[in-house]
Amino acid sequence: MNLHPPGTEGEMNTGLPEESHELHGIEFLVEDVDFELSDAEELTSWIERVAKVHEYEIVQLTYIFCSDEYLHRVNVEYLDHDTYTDVITFDNADTSDVIEGDIFISVERVRENAQQLGISFHDELHRVMIHGVLHLLGYADKDLLSQTAMRKKEDDCLSLRAF
Repeated sequence: MNLHPPGTEGEMNTGLPEESHELHGIEFLVEDVDFELSDAEELTSWIERVAKVHEYEIVQLTYIFCSDEYLHRVNVEYLDHDTYTDVITFDNADTSDVIEGDIFISVERVRENAQQLGISFHDELHRVMIHGVLHLLGYADKDLLSQTAMRKKEDDCLSLRAF
C-alpha cells in the first residue's frame, strides 16, 4: 500500500525535529514529545535484519515519534481520517524491493496501549515500529484475515530481536 501525502511527491516535510539520530539509512526523529530512544543502534540492526530476511534494501527509513495530537493532525491532513492511531506509514519508494518511507508513531498511544495490554512500553513500541516496516514490505491489515496475518508477521519479526 503506497501512502504518499498529497502534493509531497514522496517527501514528508516534518519541520525541524527537536532531536535526531541517524544510522545506516534509518533516522529517528522526535517532534513534540519528551522522548528518548535509548536503543537506537540495536533497533537499527534489528530493522535491517527484518528487511534482509524479506530481501529488501533500506534506502531511507525515517521514524517520527510524536504526540497523539500531532499524529491526529497528520491523519486528518494527509489521509482524511479523523481518528487517533498509534502509527501511520507513508511509503515513498518508487521501486520494489526497497524500503523508503516515513513512519509516524504516537508515543502517548503506544504507552496507553502497553498499559492496557499489560506489556512493557518497549515491547509495544517495537511491535508498532515493525508494524510500520511490514506495511512498507507490502503487508496490509484492512480486514480480519490480513490483521491476523500481520500480527503473526509482527511476532515473527519480534523474535529476530537480539536485545
